[in-house]
Amino acid sequence: MKLIGMYDSPYVRRVAISLNVLGLPFEHESLSVFSTYDVFAAINPVVKAPTLVTDDRIVLLDSTLILEYAERLAPAERRLVPEEAHLFTRAQRIVGLALAACEKTVQIVYENNLRPEEKRHQPWLARVQGQLGAAYRLLEEEAQAAGPWLCGESALQADITTAVAFRFTREMLPESLDPEAHPNLAALSSRSEQTAAFLACPFK
Repeated sequence: MKLIGMYDSPYVRRVAISLNVLGLPFEHESLSVFSTYDVFAAINPVVKAPTLVTDDRIVLLDSTLILEYAERLAPAERRLVPEEAHLFTRAQRIVGLALAACEKTVQIVYENNLRPEEKRHQPWLARVQGQLGAAYRLLEEEAQAAGPWLCGESALQADITTAVAFRFTREMLPESLDPEAHPNLAALSSRSEQTAAFLACPFK
C-alpha cells in the first residue's frame, strides 16, 4: 500500500499511525496538496489527503473510509475499534469530537493564512473558534472520566485521533488551546507521542 500526504495533516497522520498499530506495512509518499498539486493530481485527481493506493491499485480517499478498509485487513486482536456496543458508541463519539476539532482548526488556519485580511469574516471566525473550544472541552471531559486510555486498557482509534488532533491544534493554533486547561488531553497527547507508532510519523 502507498499512503499519499504529509504528516502535518492530522488526517494523514491518524491513518499512518493507525496502520503502524494495526501492523499493516505501507510506503509513505509525502506530497503536498499545495506545493506538489500536479504530482498529487496524477495519483488522485481529486487531490485529497490522505489518499491510499491499495495493493490492487485502487485509490481510496478520506481518512475515516481508509481506516475502515484497514480494519478489514488487520487481524482481530490488533483492531482499533471496540467490539462491545457501549464502548463502540463512546469511541465513535470521541472520534467525532476529535475530527470536529481537526476540521475547525483547519478552517481557522485557512481563513487566517489563505484569505486576505480585509476579506476575513470575523463573526464566522468567532463561531468556528467557539466550536473548536467546545470540541476540546467535551474531549477533556471524556479524558477526565477515563483511565490511561479512553476506551480500554490500550490505545485505540479514539486515543490516536484525539492525540493527533490535540498535537495538530497545539502546533497550528497554540493560542487557542491551553494545555493547562486540558490536563487530561495534554497527558494523553504526551503519552501517545512517546509510542513507537507516533514516533514513526513525526508531525514535521
